[in-house]
Amino acid sequence: MDKSPDAFRTISEVADDLDLPQHVLRFWETRFTQIKPMKRGGGRRYYRPQDVELIKGIRHMLYEQGYTIKGVQKLLRDNGNQFIVAVGNGDLAAIEAIAQRKKAEAPLTSAAQPRLDDEMLVGEPKVKPSRRFFGLGRADDEGPVPPDQGKLTRDNRALLQEALFDLLECKRLLDQVR
Repeated sequence: MDKSPDAFRTISEVADDLDLPQHVLRFWETRFTQIKPMKRGGGRRYYRPQDVELIKGIRHMLYEQGYTIKGVQKLLRDNGNQFIVAVGNGDLAAIEAIAQRKKAEAPLTSAAQPRLDDEMLVGEPKVKPSRRFFGLGRADDEGPVPPDQGKLTRDNRALLQEALFDLLECKRLLDQVR
């Protein structure tokens, strides 16, 4: 029997749904203050639907986008829970709306302060992707690179980045089997 989408979930249900060990969920509670499951007698955790959505977004940023915990913490601090939830759900319209709101909020008067589209939105990925994250990243390496500089082209860097993410996912799967 399936639960209602609005029903609270136990830690084992959330762990099974998101393919995460329970200890990872408990660890994330210590690192992300936004995750606040209800605790009943004996310390049993019950996750609200919004907690599950937030955890799904955090999982996506850490495991699939390659962000560090500090990077995701900064994303949460600067953009709010709804941004991470939208990323986890793949809701491009919501991500774009949040990005537009951030761009509108950025002060345009100070030349010393960088604009939003001139720097990464927030967060520090472990491996910086060569392409923009939902159109929000820095574009300073775009364009052709002269051959005498010894740098990879943007296309080659993107191919290497994809290969690295594939290898990291393979390693994660192998670690789960062990």
